[in-house]
Amino acid sequence: MSELSANSEISIDSGPVPIVARDFGGSGAPMLLLHGAGGNLVTMTGLAEALRPAHRVVAVDLRGHGRSGDGPWKWDEVLDDLAAVVDERELTRPSVVGMSLGGMLASLWAARHPDCPGAVSLDGNPTPSRPEDLAGLEPDRAAAELARLRQVFAGMSAATARPLTAEQVAAAVAGQRAMARQYGSAEEIWVEAFRRNLVPADGDASRLRPDPGLTEELRLAMESLDLVPVYRDVRCPLLLVLATADMPEQRPFHDLYAAHRRRVLERLAAVRDNPWLEVRELDGASHAMVAERPGELAELITRFLRR
Repeated sequence: MSELSANSEISIDSGPVPIVARDFGGSGAPMLLLHGAGGNLVTMTGLAEALRPAHRVVAVDLRGHGRSGDGPWKWDEVLDDLAAVVDERELTRPSVVGMSLGGMLASLWAARHPDCPGAVSLDGNPTPSRPEDLAGLEPDRAAAELARLRQVFAGMSAATARPLTAEQVAAAVAGQRAMARQYGSAEEIWVEAFRRNLVPADGDASRLRPDPGLTEELRLAMESLDLVPVYRDVRCPLLLVLATADMPEQRPFHDLYAAHRRRVLERLAAVRDNPWLEVRELDGASHAMVAERPGELAELITRFLRR
């Protein structure tokens, strides 16, 4: 294996799907950093840079995202993708930190690797899909809210399935710059992250990754994933960092998301006696906590792993 400098990229072809990783460098203990659904490794740049003083950080594009290859979304196979990165980069017993979808993978990695020095899930909870996922809402109201949410998601999926013209790409880039300013982040990183998920389509048009097929696979995979048995049985340190506030786009569904957060806490209460599991509610943080508070999260993660 050839040594790579910080912020260099390599494609790992030894696993089920070619996976692209970026080595952010750092001289500390190795860490694998995982993005959320619809993102890519660039979306984790702020957190990666904040973690570098204490860790050697390697981020990946999950299959179907960024510059990695395509493949069906099967949890065990995606964990094999990550194992191939760990082997190729010679990351000895890395900690694993993931956001949202990446947080679910971090928890599954912890279950598969009891010798892992620590794993951190940053709000790695599937979106609600059943009325029983919403604590405190009447069943009829819960069903109606879920139907309304599914309509929004269906509209978003339909929009991302259509090719983007050059003008639409330019407008989206302007939107990314505005979002970066809102979070106090570097605009060019947000633009790079957006463009990284673009692939050429007919003419001068572009399409966004993940494609509609994988997006639907992800939805179904997350709906069927029950992490409570993982939390009960895990035997390496696992930290769950939970959001407590809505993102702006979640505010029209405030009651739904508040009820879902209550249900997550109710289910976690049954496994709180596992000494390997730690749960932390991050006051005022939303599901976008990686963009909102990268420095605070890096400090929290580093303290946890040092313990």
